[in-house]
Amino acid sequence: MRYSHNLIKSNKEAREFDTVNATLLQKGVFIDQTMAGVFAFLPLGLRVLQKIEQIIREEMDTIGAEVFLPALVPTKLWEQTGRFDTVDVLFKATPANAGSAKRNDATYVLNSTHEDTVAPIAGKYMLSYRDLPFAVYQIQTKFRNEERPKSGLLRGREFRMKDLYSFHASDEDREAYYEKAKEVYVRIFDRLGLGADTVIALASGGDFTDDYSHEFQTKLDTGEDTIYHDEKEDVFYNKEVASPELQKATEGIQVSEVGNIFPLGTKFTEAAEYMYTNEDGKQQPVYMASYGIGSSRIMGVLVEKFHDDRGIIWPANVAPFTVHLVGISGGDDAVTAKAEAVYEKLTAANVEVLYDDRADVSPGEKLGDADLVGCPWRAVVSGKTGDSIEIKQRTSDAMELVTIDDLITKLT
Repeated sequence: MRYSHNLIKSNKEAREFDTVNATLLQKGVFIDQTMAGVFAFLPLGLRVLQKIEQIIREEMDTIGAEVFLPALVPTKLWEQTGRFDTVDVLFKATPANAGSAKRNDATYVLNSTHEDTVAPIAGKYMLSYRDLPFAVYQIQTKFRNEERPKSGLLRGREFRMKDLYSFHASDEDREAYYEKAKEVYVRIFDRLGLGADTVIALASGGDFTDDYSHEFQTKLDTGEDTIYHDEKEDVFYNKEVASPELQKATEGIQVSEVGNIFPLGTKFTEAAEYMYTNEDGKQQPVYMASYGIGSSRIMGVLVEKFHDDRGIIWPANVAPFTVHLVGISGGDDAVTAKAEAVYEKLTAANVEVLYDDRADVSPGEKLGDADLVGCPWRAVVSGKTGDSIEIKQRTSDAMELVTIDDLITKLT
């Protein structure tokens, strides 16, 4: 991808926001704030988001089938579960021309989550004990009317989320699947570069269960949550469920939530009148659980965790590009031609390369932008590099000169 032909110019004059992720992602023009809690994902940001979601998708495919559920649904789905008037972040939508003769005046819901939607669908098709267990997941845009959206991508009114729903003939079977899902989540966070600092913490089951739910919390100095570690039992607790004794005896750990899983019991299947027929021909309740990962939130967490005073440092698996190629020609056509050749050869070798081919930008600005964008490698072609290419990793200040063939070998 070329700088000159895309909406990827840096904006170092962007104001400082309340969090590192909001500031760096907007200075690097990964995202652009449309209004409080709502962001546009620009070319660089969308590439990162898609890579995060592809990792999630690949792992989810091992335990479920992908679907795509509607964002806009009739209120009856939320009314029959009793949540239409109790979920305080729900967006309720009424047509602007409601009451006109040619239009309906119904009220709708912009889904903040999809338990209320998926259970009635499952109840149409999966009715025998032979159909259970099964699970479906989606990666969707969600809407929550947060009173005070803040922290960039960490808390928004519109955001991306992976939600998976599993259906079971018994709570014991649900528990077995639940443990498999935990293992898959661990693999996801490992691949995203967060595994070493992500732990499972016990949290409240809310209205759904007397048991604990489970949160995947990433240790983060700027995290908005606090957990406590019971070292004797080697168990982490969210501050909401940690005993007063544990909170007094141990120091809280700052974290940011990147995923959660909930046992749901039969609340949503009963509301949808969804039962299955067992081997004896009797109707039995269907047990559910839900499993969420905020993919856009993870993008923000990664920036909060991996950055320095020059910009972002993306883990290789989610970086927008593998290498940031900088051409510094000083008006020398031969250097420009060499940089173009390097770009073409890298592209032909299937190396993901972001090429700063801008002619009206100073070398210092180009190198600063490379640090801000945060690709794993930087490659510089200039009059000083001769027939070689100067390369360095984003995590190091050490530079070396290599041939194009050596560079391709390093990057593939």
